[in-house]
Amino acid sequence: MQHVKIYTDGACSGNPGPGGYGAVLLYGDHRKELSGAYDNTTNNRMEIMAVIKALEALKRSCRVTIYTDSRYLVDAMTKGWVEKWRSNNWMRTKKERAKNVDLWIKLLDMVQRHEVEWVWVKGHSDNEMNNRADQLAVKAIQEKPRLKDNPL
Repeated sequence: MQHVKIYTDGACSGNPGPGGYGAVLLYGDHRKELSGAYDNTTNNRMEIMAVIKALEALKRSCRVTIYTDSRYLVDAMTKGWVEKWRSNNWMRTKKERAKNVDLWIKLLDMVQRHEVEWVWVKGHSDNEMNNRADQLAVKAIQEKPRLKDNPL
C-alpha cells in the first residue's frame, strides 16, 4: 500500500468570515498542493475541508499520515468524539448538536477508504510543510474565487 503524507491547514479572516484551506500531499518524489476558499465559514470547517479535499485527491486506497495543527480535528478523530456524536444522532450533549456535521459525515466516509494516522503538529512553528499549507489557505482567501459554504 502506498504511503502518502498530507499536511493540511485551514484559515479564516474573522471567525466566521471568508476562509480557505490548504493541503500539501507528498508521495515519494511527487508533491501536489491544493487550496480553495469559502465565504462565511469558520476556521474549524476549513481545517476539516482541507483533509477532505486532500483525501479526495487520492486515486486509490493508501496508507495516509495526516499532519494538522488542529487539535479539534485530531482529537475528534482519535479520541472517538466523532463516532460518539454520530451514534448519538450528531448530538454532543443531550441539548447541544455537534457542529460541522456535514463535513464530519463526509470525512468519516473518506477515511474508510484509507489507513489513516493522525498527527498533531504545532502551528506557525518550524514545520515547513504545515507552514506551506497555511500559506496556501491564506492565499486562497485572498486570490481564489470563494464558494458559498452550506453547513447543515
